[in-house]
Amino acid sequence: MATRDTSHLSDISKMKVESDGSFNRLSSVFRDFIQPGGKFAPEKNRYHLYVSYACPWATRTLIVRKLKGLEDIIPVTIVSPRMGNSGWPFAQVDAFPGAEVDPLFNSEHIKDLYLRANPDYDRRFTVPIIWDKKNNTIVNNESSEIIRMFNTAFNDVIPADKAAIDLYPAEHRAEIDAINEWVYPEINNGVYRAGFATTQEAYEKAVKEVFEGLDKVEKILTGKDYLVGGRLTEADVRLWVTIIRFDPVYVGHFKCNFRTIRDGYPAINMSVSVPFSDCLFPTPHYRWMRALYWKNTAFSESTDFDHIKTHYYWSHPQINGTRIVPAGPIPNIQLL
Repeated sequence: MATRDTSHLSDISKMKVESDGSFNRLSSVFRDFIQPGGKFAPEKNRYHLYVSYACPWATRTLIVRKLKGLEDIIPVTIVSPRMGNSGWPFAQVDAFPGAEVDPLFNSEHIKDLYLRANPDYDRRFTVPIIWDKKNNTIVNNESSEIIRMFNTAFNDVIPADKAAIDLYPAEHRAEIDAINEWVYPEINNGVYRAGFATTQEAYEKAVKEVFEGLDKVEKILTGKDYLVGGRLTEADVRLWVTIIRFDPVYVGHFKCNFRTIRDGYPAINMSVSVPFSDCLFPTPHYRWMRALYWKNTAFSESTDFDHIKTHYYWSHPQINGTRIVPAGPIPNIQLL
């Protein structure tokens, strides 16, 4: 479809860094909202979600889609994790296990959808994206906004018990926003700033900030099951997608190797032991990362470690030139 060269937007090996060797993520472009009475009204089967299991930003949307019971409202298509010169491919061109064909346009790559929506688009071709089949365009490609749409926009067309789930409750919004404000630069994007740095100085600055952020999370979660208000909120979802990838990918591939989550952060991975009420022998109380994965299918069913590890180690030849995908860690996530 494209008549111009877009390889500088789709080929991650051509990704530019700042003059000091640091990585700076550009903001998303499509920022419309699905909302009652608006141009993009909430309707069943009007919208289509495109994601990668490998991408933490896209995984946010998969988790909230399932938490809110939107599976029958918003269909989803999964791309291959092997992001090559043309970006994220569909199964039409890379039939990786679990990848799917584009059911709307039989597109070969995610970039085809962007250029269909805007032939002059000049940013990276990222996931997730929400496609509107009525207006034949992308509604939004910013995951933090998509999960808030999913949280409220469809409450009138989903069961009451799902509508009652609120991941951004009014009484906790200030605290959620405050946590999101530093979790994103220090941890979510911090691991990328460390991994994509091209100078020693830029890397060391970024990796230090990653672990300063993790240390703050550890303090917040000590003795708690959730980050805010004793309940699951979007702050947990936004942080969790990075933490679940940390040991399998970011420790090795992005050189974030001060500590692993499983051995260095007991409150994030597993809390301190607490005693049985009727005996003196302590028993481990499993919280947060492992509890969300093993006890909530919205988290486990949105996570595919084969896609995650294959994407990072295969798709970044500027970091891993051999494209060998590590077998470990074993297990990818510890059992309860």
